[in-house]
Amino acid sequence: MSRNAVTTHALLPAIAARWSPRAFATTPVSEADLHAILEAGRWAASSYNDQPWSFIITRHGGPGHAAMLSTLVAFNQGWVAAAPVLFYSVARTHFAQDGKPNKHAWHDCGAATAQMATEASARGMQMHGMAGYDPEAARAALGIPEGHDPVAAWALGFPGDAAQLPAGLAERESAPRTRREPATLFYAGRFGTAL
Repeated sequence: MSRNAVTTHALLPAIAARWSPRAFATTPVSEADLHAILEAGRWAASSYNDQPWSFIITRHGGPGHAAMLSTLVAFNQGWVAAAPVLFYSVARTHFAQDGKPNKHAWHDCGAATAQMATEASARGMQMHGMAGYDPEAARAALGIPEGHDPVAAWALGFPGDAAQLPAGLAERESAPRTRREPATLFYAGRFGTAL
């Protein structure tokens, strides 16, 4: 099923094809693909090149998988359990060079995961980010130290059959993809002035 975005301007195919499925196939993610996706994140831009991101990764049924799954809210546990790879993005909250607070750490962590999602899309896979998790449970279960924040939980894999999803989610899986209109996003020189 193609879920390519209907865009107002031509995009790289991997960007147009990127979306956030909830249904994942049980097809394993190869070591080569996983490491290439992680490498894409490693080369993201960051404030002062501080690279404040870390990723805690587990595979379906592998070490740490049950613990990671338990940190998610029940709704997310209901659909994500089949995903072949689960991981957390984590942001270091202070600059490594001088220990000062890094107010851009979450942004930079997001930039890394965006590049990872594009690389995954180019390889026929998708990522789905989740805000529905318990930060303190994640910190405890995954050994996230002080000075680091869990930013999001992620599922990674090949899209699967929407019929495998819990009731009510299959329709959402095939609903039209939408975005806000450009005039509400892009401004010329001053907030509110359409570009």
